[in-house]
Amino acid sequence: MVDNLLIAVPAFIVALGLLITIHEFGHYWVARKVGVKVLRFSIGFGKPLWRYQRSEDDTEFVIAAIPLGGYVSMLDEREGNVPESLRDKAFNRQKIHHRVAIVLAGPVFNFIFAIFLYWMMFVVGLPGIKPVVGAIEANSIAAEVDIRIGDQIVAVDGQATATWGAASLEVLAKSLNQERLRITVADEWQQTREVELTLPEVGDEFGKQGGLQRLGLTPRRPHVEAVIGKVLDNSPAARSGLLVGDKLLAADGQPITGWIAWVTYVRDRPEQSISLHVLREGAERTLTITPEKVEESGVSFGRIGAGVTLQRHTIPDELLAVQQYGPFEAVLASFNKTWDMSLMSLQIMGKMLTGQVSLDNLSGPLTIAQYAGYSAQSGLPTFLAFLAVISLSLGVLNLLPIPMLDGGHLLYYLIEFIKGSPLSDELQALGLRIGMFCLLMLMSVALYNDLIRLFG
Repeated sequence: MVDNLLIAVPAFIVALGLLITIHEFGHYWVARKVGVKVLRFSIGFGKPLWRYQRSEDDTEFVIAAIPLGGYVSMLDEREGNVPESLRDKAFNRQKIHHRVAIVLAGPVFNFIFAIFLYWMMFVVGLPGIKPVVGAIEANSIAAEVDIRIGDQIVAVDGQATATWGAASLEVLAKSLNQERLRITVADEWQQTREVELTLPEVGDEFGKQGGLQRLGLTPRRPHVEAVIGKVLDNSPAARSGLLVGDKLLAADGQPITGWIAWVTYVRDRPEQSISLHVLREGAERTLTITPEKVEESGVSFGRIGAGVTLQRHTIPDELLAVQQYGPFEAVLASFNKTWDMSLMSLQIMGKMLTGQVSLDNLSGPLTIAQYAGYSAQSGLPTFLAFLAVISLSLGVLNLLPIPMLDGGHLLYYLIEFIKGSPLSDELQALGLRIGMFCLLMLMSVALYNDLIRLFG
């Protein structure tokens, strides 16, 4: 927990600072290009911690105390008196297409940055495991079609899938807007066939499971010895006397064939006493352990608070895969990835508004910080993918037609274009208050979800 925190906090600060800077630089760069005077470029809000200004006539650059956003302050007659000599450089005096360009530039720069990040990710190569089916859940959607254990998923609706994660994401995205899905699989002799299946309805469980898991599929996993790699404090494992390095031999007299078999045995026995036979430093011992009962999404299962240390070399080479392209191929792949992920974000937001997807899927700064830490620990390609997702999410969010956001300003300009004159100051102020209320509610729900994930 502490180790992840030491990585998560710096990774979160770096990620957020970089993405905010990219967004605000878009506004700043286009404003300067069309002749608007930029007074301040600030990363963060509140009291300035650092500032730089070459001269009184130049832009003041600021890093402020509250790092949850940023802004570009431009000369504007609505904000105060503007000298006659500078009025042509005021934002409010610009033609409507110039104002639209300045406001649109922030989200556009986020999308451009996401494309660049995905390009880097694809060139470096995103590692994963091959999409080989290891188990099929009984009475699941996958069990009703011709998918077999050992099949490799090579494409989803014609989109090639090099890794399990890529295939799972494709299924998840398709489940948002269609009912039927074509999956191309290859057997152990590389003979391919297509299967068509009905996708599960989008519901409260959306986002809590990977796309393939929702179909009832789990990947082929390497054999992992049932050797304890970590024991959580004050857990059933710790209270039973389990120690790191213990090899699990038998549970209630039944041989333990591997780590997965042990996990399954524990999950099926919440609050049931288990007689556990272990090998410790060459001597066999018998312990008694009672898994605690855990409930998630209405399902109860057992947990003991112990884990296995899984090193990369324990995964056989034949199960490893890398999603990778050449520099030129990666350009098209990065554009497609940015488009698909942006569309998916919009669809999820729309289904949240209609109640088809639970608001539990909203994440706030605490969850994002956690993912920042996990992705930073997982290597450069994973961290690049994390940055890309957050960057395009910022772009999509800022384009929503909510006053206070860039999309709200664009809505005002659209109304101005249609009616031939700007909205009154009173209506704009009312819209600002409504937008502030909506954002506060959104942030409250996201923060509540964060706290439930951490402490609930």
